[in-house]
Amino acid sequence: MDEFSRFRTHFPVLDQYTYLNTAAWGLLHDGLMEWRHEHDLDYLIGGSRMKIGALSILEDTRNHLGTFFNCPPERISLVPNFSLGMNLLLEGLAVDSRILTLEGDYPSLTWPFLSRGFAVDEISVGEGLEQRISESLSEAPVTVLAVSLVQWVNGVLITPEFLKKIKQRFPQVLIIADATQYAGAFHLDFEDSGIDVLGASGYKWMLGGNGNGFMLFSETAGPRIRVVSTGFNSVNADLSKKDRISFSRRFEPGHLDTLNFGSLNYALGILEDLGMTAIDEYNCALSEKVRAALGDLGMLPSFVSDRERHSMIFNIPEPGGRYAHLKAHDIICSARGGGIRFGFHCYNTENDLDKLIEVLKTGP
Repeated sequence: MDEFSRFRTHFPVLDQYTYLNTAAWGLLHDGLMEWRHEHDLDYLIGGSRMKIGALSILEDTRNHLGTFFNCPPERISLVPNFSLGMNLLLEGLAVDSRILTLEGDYPSLTWPFLSRGFAVDEISVGEGLEQRISESLSEAPVTVLAVSLVQWVNGVLITPEFLKKIKQRFPQVLIIADATQYAGAFHLDFEDSGIDVLGASGYKWMLGGNGNGFMLFSETAGPRIRVVSTGFNSVNADLSKKDRISFSRRFEPGHLDTLNFGSLNYALGILEDLGMTAIDEYNCALSEKVRAALGDLGMLPSFVSDRERHSMIFNIPEPGGRYAHLKAHDIICSARGGGIRFGFHCYNTENDLDKLIEVLKTGP
C-alpha cells in the first residue's frame, strides 16, 4: 500500500461514498477527530486553566503557517474565515482605488469591493484569460488586482507564477488572492509568488475544519492599507500596547478559538507528513486524468480543456436528472453555476474517477 492509499484509510466516509466534494468541504481525518476530542475533554475537566494554557496553540499555528507557506509569522493574521478577513482588509483600502476582478469570482472576494462603492472592472473567464488580464492592466489605471487562484465554479487556475510576472511588470498593482480552493491542494511559496495579500479558509483542501483561516501579507502590503480594527486580543491582553498594534494583529481584535486553530495546526501536520511536493505532483497528475476523461465525454468547455494547467475542480453540464443520477450512485458532488461541480483531492484515486465516468455514461 503506497502512502496515498494509507492516507485514504484515515477518512471513513470514503468507504461509503465516492467523495468528490472537497470544493465544498474537505473531509475530517480520524486523527484530527481524536485530537479535537482530547482538546475538549481537557477543557471539560480543566476549565480556564486549560484554556489559558492552550493559548500557545495560536502562536504555534501562526508559526506553522509561516513555515508551510514561507511567510514570516509576524506577517500572518489568524482569522475565523477568509470572508471576515477580506472585509476587515477593505476597511483600510483607499476609497479611490480601482479594482480589477474576474467575472463570477467568489462572492466573498468581489462583493466586499462592491458594497463599499469601489470602482470595479471585471474580466470574463475564458479563452486567453491571462493575456486579457495583462492587457487590462496596461490599458487603464488599476490599484488592485483581486482574483481567486482557483475559480470556485469551473476550477480555472490562475497560477502564482503568472501573478509573479504580473507583479514584476506592474509593481504598483496590489495583488489580493483568495487561496481557499488552492491552499492544501498545491504547493505555494508565498514569498516567491508576487502576491501582496493572500487569504484562505482552512476547511476545504487544508482539511482543517470550519472556524479557521489566515491572511498572509507581503512586506509592502501593510503601508498601503490602513486597517483600523482593534481589540483586546490585538495586544495579547497587554493594555500598554494600545497604540503599538502591528498591521497583522489588527485582523485579530477578538479571542480566537484554540479548538479551531489547533485543528488547522494539526491539519498542517497531516499535509506535511505526506509532503506538499508529493501532494502537488499527485494532484497535478490526477487533475490531468480527470480533465482528459471528462473531455473525452465532451463535457468540458474548450477553454478548460485547452489551458496549460487546471485545478482539482471541474464543472460539467446538467441536462436534467444527471445530478440526481450521480447522487443515486453514491457520488457526492455539488450543483454550482448551472452545472455539476466535482472536487478531487489527494485522498481520491483513479478508481473514483473510473466510477464517476461509468456512472456518467449510464445516465442523462
